[in-house]
This record gives sequence, structure tokens and C-alpha cells, in this order.
Amino acid sequence: MARAGAWLLISLALAAGCSQSISRDQDSPFAPGVARNGEAIDGLVVGNRLLDAGQYELAIDAFSRAAIEHGHNADVLAGLGSANLGLGRLTTAEKLLRDALEMDERSPEIWNNLGVLLLEKGENADAVQHFKRAFALDNGESDAIRDNLRLALEKTEDKPYTDLQENEEQEYKLVRRGGSDYLIRSTPE
Repeated sequence: MARAGAWLLISLALAAGCSQSISRDQDSPFAPGVARNGEAIDGLVVGNRLLDAGQYELAIDAFSRAAIEHGHNADVLAGLGSANLGLGRLTTAEKLLRDALEMDERSPEIWNNLGVLLLEKGENADAVQHFKRAFALDNGESDAIRDNLRLALEKTEDKPYTDLQENEEQEYKLVRRGGSDYLIRSTPE
């Protein structure tokens, strides 16, 4: 019994000594500990950063955490929809983006992202209408929305394509609030 108590004291002393030997300054090569009195970064910010990095699964996790704090508002639903679109889950993404539009139909970003989804599904005429709505709500200020509208209009026109145009990969841009763009590349048909 005394031997077990001695080992416990030695273990605690070693643990205490190790925790004090790790430097907590900025130049330390060790990862920082948990800041128990610090503030957590908003899940919407984290989710949008992960979308920027193309980490769609992690973005879904971050937006899901944001839903706990903010509820299922238009920003959370649009973020979840954009992440699902990036993963190719078109049915889920469409439902989420349409739900986001019901909550905030004045958001050009959501209209744009739903237009990108419709282009991916091959519903070009509907996509053009969504891009036009996004362009009007944005007052033509977003280059990404303007480019998406132009590409969608070109896609709906009945004009012969040259070999060069058939081999080019078109890029459609998802847009989030705050100005960052997400690229969705369409595959040649």
C-alpha cells in the first residue's frame, strides 16, 4: 500500500514538473494548450474558411456547430448547401439552398449558388433565371455572378462550338457572403 502511494506521489511530481517545463511563449515549438478563458471562433467563420480550402466535410461539421449557436438561419443553410454542392450531393444541396432562399430571398449569393447547382444538374434555363435574379439583387457588382450569368447564357444558346471550346473546362463560381469565391468546375459533356 505504501509502495503504491509512493508511486502515485512520484507520478504526480513528474507530471507537475513536465507541465511547468513546457514554455507558453510565442516562440515555443509546442502546440498551445486549451485557452479555457478564450472565446471560440464562430462556426460560420470556420465553415466559410473550410469552404475556401475545399474541405467540404469539415465545413459541414463547422456549419452544423454554427447551427447550434445561430439556429438554422439562411447563412447556416446556405453554407451547408454550398458544402454539399462541393461534395456533389446535389439533392441535399438543392434542398438546403432552397430552404435558405425561403428565409432570405434578397441574398444574391444564395440565388447564385442555386444557379450553379442547377447548371450542374443540366437545368440551364432555370439556372439562367437564378443568375439573372442574383445579378439584379447584387446590382451587377459581383464579377463572379456576372461571369456565371455569361457562362450560363452561352451554354443555353444554340450555337456550334469549336473544338477548342469543347475541350475547355468551364468554371462556375459559388459565392458566399463576405466576398470569397468558390469555384465549381463543370466536366466536359
